[in-house]
Amino acid sequence: MATDPGDCDRLFAEYLNAGDLEGLMTLYEPGCRLVRRDGSVAAGHDEIRVMLGRLVEMRPAFRTEAVKVVGNGHDLALVYSDWNMAVKRPDGTLNETSGKALEVVRRQQGGGWRIAIDDPFARA
Repeated sequence: MATDPGDCDRLFAEYLNAGDLEGLMTLYEPGCRLVRRDGSVAAGHDEIRVMLGRLVEMRPAFRTEAVKVVGNGHDLALVYSDWNMAVKRPDGTLNETSGKALEVVRRQQGGGWRIAIDDPFARA
């Protein structure tokens, strides 16, 4: 579990690069939301599991960096992160993409942090 708000991004990259869908799911709190590239929203663990499962199946090389964290001093924080991902196409060429994400993370009762709202394409 993430021990500070920015740790959610580090763990996301670690779990995704390891192909660990269950690990990825531990980063999202119940009732979470994940914004898709087209702007629609996946709601809750069931829908997010489908999205992240597709991502894991692509076996990407994923990197992310939390560039700014703004907390309220209690149980909420905004995490601004920059990420990039490379996926090998069937013909062997690499497809690279990147984004500037914004996540709302919340401190859980046990003290760790989980993602409440995740928008991988929130910042231009």
